[in-house]
Amino acid sequence: MKRLIKIISSTLLVLLISGCTTANLTEPEKPKIDTTLEAVDSESLRTIPDITSVAFEWKKVDDLRVDGYYLYRANMSEEGNKLKRVTFIKNRYATHYVDTKLEPSTRYMYAISSATKHDTESKPTNAYTVQTLPIPEAVSFIQAISNMPRQVKILWRPHESERIEYYTIERTTPTTAKWNELDKIEGRLQVEYIDTKLEDNVVYMYRLKAHTFDGIESQPSEIVRAQTKPLPYPANHVKATIDQPRKIIVSWEASSTQDVIQYKLYSSSSADGSFTHLKSVPSDVFMYEDIINEDGKHRFYKITAVDKDGLESALLMNSTMGITLPKLNKPIITLAQIQGEKAILNWQAGDNRAQSFVVYKTVKEGFMNSKTTKINGITDLRYEDRDIVRGVEYQYTLQSIDQYGIASEQTKEVSLTLPKLSEK
Repeated sequence: MKRLIKIISSTLLVLLISGCTTANLTEPEKPKIDTTLEAVDSESLRTIPDITSVAFEWKKVDDLRVDGYYLYRANMSEEGNKLKRVTFIKNRYATHYVDTKLEPSTRYMYAISSATKHDTESKPTNAYTVQTLPIPEAVSFIQAISNMPRQVKILWRPHESERIEYYTIERTTPTTAKWNELDKIEGRLQVEYIDTKLEDNVVYMYRLKAHTFDGIESQPSEIVRAQTKPLPYPANHVKATIDQPRKIIVSWEASSTQDVIQYKLYSSSSADGSFTHLKSVPSDVFMYEDIINEDGKHRFYKITAVDKDGLESALLMNSTMGITLPKLNKPIITLAQIQGEKAILNWQAGDNRAQSFVVYKTVKEGFMNSKTTKINGITDLRYEDRDIVRGVEYQYTLQSIDQYGIASEQTKEVSLTLPKLSEK
């Protein structure tokens, strides 16, 4: 009995005696009863039920004709619940046996008879009713932690039964009906699991099952749910200048997400083009100067936010366009003529940004040679050139300059010649 208790520990002895009548034995074969054969003492029969098995102990018989024992069993939940021979225990000295592969929480009726080599047997013991134990209860407490970056943490209380060897954890989502087993967690006292590589801002549901050393699965735990952390919101009200010389100043307002630690600027040459990372700035910076060194250059910007967990808002927002200050419009020449001994040029500014003008004077010195002089800092809309020689062709172009030194394209050349005096 001590060895039997050691094998099947921490179980309860459930012994239900249905009566003191002789069991009604049925097929597979009609028993050949020898009333002179020593029977097993019904009072000595003890049972220890488990979840899917029942252990038996009895006092051995001394009749030398006995070669072993027949075990009879009936499932009380089945119709008729008649006893049927299930095994032969071949050794008259045997006093222990474990009946296995039973159903949990099920009542069974048993009887034992002693048997000879010649297929005869004694009267069976009184019928005993034994109920197998229920499968283990679910873990008593489980929770799932939300708002973690692309992961969920599940915690539970260790199962009360020391028979538990490991747990299995299962997952589903509100949009799917199927439970998928995620992992096997070894050890009854292990009470934590972190599910990783999840999607952002998605609800996941979990349940836990405990498993005994002999492979019995507990009831599933309560279903718990958790939602992964959403991506941070991007920067607000992004603006980009259109009036800065050879640079674009990008500004924005803070993201509405509280734990942002950084902003990342992306730029592209077109609104629907590929955006590349331009610059990262701390969360207390709300402006960036993009130096471009080109006039009239278009550039498109997107600004994402990065939180303390490294989650970055998506690049799905609309872009913001900025432009470097374009070149000025060319001046418009309204008069180009020789008056007396001088060349006169009049013009309109052509652009309200014009602050000054440049006159380019080219002198033809031969068929292949010419010399150009640049006259800067003209603020009037008129230029008089007194330094001209009769019979020489002069070509003039104009250019506008703004306050930043940005120049327009040059105007089309105009040619003027002071005629030579006629010979008399």
